[in-house]
Amino acid sequence: MEDIETGTLEAPLLDPNDEEENNDWMDEENENDDEASTSSTEGACDGTCQERACHGTNVLRDVALAYHVVLERRPLLVKSITAFFILGGADLVGQAVQAVRSAGGGDELDVLRTLRFAVFGFVLQAPWNHFYYLVLDGALPPTEYPWTGRTFLKVLIDQLIQAPIFTVVMFCFLGLEDGMTLEEIHAQLKAEYLFTMMESYKLWVPATLANFGLVPPLYRVLFLNVVFFVWSVILSLILNPTPVKDGAS
Repeated sequence: MEDIETGTLEAPLLDPNDEEENNDWMDEENENDDEASTSSTEGACDGTCQERACHGTNVLRDVALAYHVVLERRPLLVKSITAFFILGGADLVGQAVQAVRSAGGGDELDVLRTLRFAVFGFVLQAPWNHFYYLVLDGALPPTEYPWTGRTFLKVLIDQLIQAPIFTVVMFCFLGLEDGMTLEEIHAQLKAEYLFTMMESYKLWVPATLANFGLVPPLYRVLFLNVVFFVWSVILSLILNPTPVKDGAS
């Protein structure tokens, strides 16, 4: 019953001789206490989970903001460093795929090969595309709407002029890094250039269209590096073929 003066709840008047009534009342009180404890625990858990999720979101937002600030201040350096790690990681994935497909069951990690791809990203791929986009956007500035005639014209220029030239330069750069002679590089180009270009168009035509149409100019090389991760895995397999296991498709 409720105390009128204090507003508190008091235990009901029970018959001391009625053991069943007393037990029922005690059970009801215990159930109420358990429900209150469970509700408090669940509330604390929900609050902790929400706090952790918010903290994780804040960390990602802070990292993205810091990257944006540094990218605006030192665009070429940041793009080159990003390409170094992305292309190096791509070659590691390529080597892992080769290890699975290898007839010998997998070779040891070729650290120098990974370093060559990483240096290629830092020295050539990122700087090339940084200045190329500056020149192209200077001649054909980005439009307010993504899908315009200018956007498609830039894709055509990129894929029919820039990409074939860059692919030759890439073969030469990676070949020289690998200690190949000019004759060996020329032979590799004759054997693999056309196939490489045909494979590249499957990935790069839609990627380039999205890059010119949807990605802000400051982030185009970053987007390019992410796509280049996939392409570098493919390149790694093209330029470093391995025998396929018997019975593998």
